[in-house]
Amino acid sequence: MKIRRKWLRDLASMVFTIYYLIAAEQADEKVRKVRGLLTVDHLRVSWQKGTTPYLALLQRSLRPKLTRYPPRAVRIPRPAESSYEQPVNAWLYFDGPLSALKNHTKLVLDIPGGGFVAMTPRHHDEKLLGWSGKLGLPILSVDYGKAPEHPYPYALNQCYDVYHTLIATCGRCVGLSGKSVPRIIMTGDSAGGNIATSVILMILQSASNDAQRNPEQVSLPTPEGLILIYPGLDMNIGNWMSDEQMSLIQDRRTRKRNQNILRRKSEDYYKLTPATPHPSDIYDRSPSPPLAPRRDSEIIITPETAATETPLQPPTQAELKLVSTSANVKTNSTSVAVSKPKILKTRLAMTSMISYFNDRILTPEMMRAMIILYVGPLARPDFSTDFLLSPLLAPESLLAKFPKTYFLTGERDPLVDDTVIFAGRLRQAKHNAFIQRKELGLLKSKTEFDEREHVEVVLLPGISHGFLQFVSVFPEGWQHIFRCARWVDEVFEASDAKAASSVAMNGRTVRDPYHATRHHRRLPTQESSGDEDRPLEMSSLGSRKEEKGSSVNEDYFKPRRKGRPIRVDIDRSKNRSTVSLASEDDLLGRRMKGLTGALMGEGTEGTDTP
Repeated sequence: MKIRRKWLRDLASMVFTIYYLIAAEQADEKVRKVRGLLTVDHLRVSWQKGTTPYLALLQRSLRPKLTRYPPRAVRIPRPAESSYEQPVNAWLYFDGPLSALKNHTKLVLDIPGGGFVAMTPRHHDEKLLGWSGKLGLPILSVDYGKAPEHPYPYALNQCYDVYHTLIATCGRCVGLSGKSVPRIIMTGDSAGGNIATSVILMILQSASNDAQRNPEQVSLPTPEGLILIYPGLDMNIGNWMSDEQMSLIQDRRTRKRNQNILRRKSEDYYKLTPATPHPSDIYDRSPSPPLAPRRDSEIIITPETAATETPLQPPTQAELKLVSTSANVKTNSTSVAVSKPKILKTRLAMTSMISYFNDRILTPEMMRAMIILYVGPLARPDFSTDFLLSPLLAPESLLAKFPKTYFLTGERDPLVDDTVIFAGRLRQAKHNAFIQRKELGLLKSKTEFDEREHVEVVLLPGISHGFLQFVSVFPEGWQHIFRCARWVDEVFEASDAKAASSVAMNGRTVRDPYHATRHHRRLPTQESSGDEDRPLEMSSLGSRKEEKGSSVNEDYFKPRRKGRPIRVDIDRSKNRSTVSLASEDDLLGRRMKGLTGALMGEGTEGTDTP
């Protein structure tokens, strides 16, 4: 039934929720009817219920005190190279005054999930507030445009533009000092994991294209790390897994970790044959039995021997008796074998989406609806090749350049196959690149490949999708939130150690401006209105008043001409050498310069080449 008044609708939502928690049969019938006629309104109402006044009050009362400062709403301008103009909305989670942001050079860029159609960063407050309080770093969560109002690739371009602006302005768009390029870790859960992975693929693809056009051009840097929480990385929903996908899951280095997933896939078959004994591993390829040695009495007829062999003579009485005796023995042995159950094997393996067809959190109907809404009514993408839509299909040349990636997924998640397959592809790409560098002599011969330097996967037994959304009723979720915070610390510590070793070897630090002068172009979904030169706007939803002078609108963004690249002024005087050679010491160099200048058609001052 439709209830117009919002306060009454929120109250009725609480009453019906309690009722359906008690009346399980009526709840199942209601869920069946809703899934049969699923709409975007159903998805949004069910997933965004946590922000209703009554449930939000309940969650705040159960949530521990994590930060002193509430989240702040921000607007990130588009870079000059973008095809869009409207600023991007985001939320800044930082446990401190805005004036303290100038002391930070590290940032976490989060892309929240919501099936591409629902949920804002405020629906992920527990996760983001937990990270902000634990890390003490600014967490920027993008409130990207949702489908069907903003179909693919609008949200993807929004998140890419936010990252581009953060690098181009050296973080001044969110209140950082702007003296150096911030180091960024990207995170994403569910649909946000899809977008976060695609953003990194766009960065790598754009850098590759820029290098081909102009090798001296400096492109956008890759994020320091990537944290994916139950990501959806494959839009091409299928029933069966290919041999290549199964080989990634069955890799001997990850077989122990993936043993529960393999067991689940075998159970899909043996549930249909409960009387059949289960082998230890139906996926082990048992070698073919050796051929029995040929006895002298056996005759093997081949096309070559058939023409030369003499015709067979009729059997004698003794031979017929011997054949009859052997036939009786075979019959008895066959009857004994039939009395024993046969071990049936199958090479078919269903995808996790079909294996967990009856999952209460994420069903195939929901996935189908989300994909249709995200793609839009006019687009018809190629699900077998578009790796920005399905990052699982990304080419190995780009995967080899990925930053260190962490995965956190439940073993009973319908999307768990996306995690283990993409992690396997990353591991494979990194290992192949390692072998190539070793063969070229870039690495020592005794160096061994360590996959933990590139990929780490954590699979939680008995857990389904979206468990970080229910930490109020699933307290163990806090452990996994803080686990992700430790991963952020690990990535930044490794980055600090790498930078320190580089300084120790070179004696000085050289900072690049990291300007990508070309935007990764994709056709815009619709024309946006707005002024990209509009200054940053920040507001606080809490009652606490912000300190004077802490506004982010302090000349961080000066108006610039539209279409001009964003520039960051960096003092390069410290990098200049203070030692100059005498003119006679560089005589040979000046002579060669004169020769090459004439050959290349370049004029030189004061140097005449005969």
